[in-house]
Amino acid sequence: MNEQAGFTHFDSSGNARMVDVSAKNETVRRATAAGRITMSAQAYTMVRAGSIKKGDVLGVARIAGIMAAKKVDQLIPLCHPLTITGIDILFDFVDEEKSIEIKATAGITGKTGVEMEALTAVSVAALTIYDMCKAVDKTMVISDIRLLRKSGGKSGEFVRK
Repeated sequence: MNEQAGFTHFDSSGNARMVDVSAKNETVRRATAAGRITMSAQAYTMVRAGSIKKGDVLGVARIAGIMAAKKVDQLIPLCHPLTITGIDILFDFVDEEKSIEIKATAGITGKTGVEMEALTAVSVAALTIYDMCKAVDKTMVISDIRLLRKSGGKSGEFVRK
């Protein structure tokens, strides 16, 4: 598979490469990703009440997600280092499922998108919630990590239906 087949991270010989973005125009780019963590009723109630012994679960998860988004180029081999202009991480409790929906929106003005930063922020926020709650519930499930929307760049806008 090569660039002609739609995979820009491979050269014509099939070797992995970092895409050269030097000729691309800088544009305002944003990406929003989401995911969820489902847990036992006990853990869910404790997170909502702020009574997990390790402390402020969602506050720590928010900071972890922000920190992770800023380090994507160190985690995913072919990602470019980006200067993120902003990142927001929101949590919504879904009582009927005993889950927490995590949503991250990242933005930059640059030559490449921020989808991986938003997806990584969601992933690490979810892992942090798991870490802080595992003493109460080891059966938690992290799921549905996905890109919801992205804008900017030559491919334009994407919105998940």
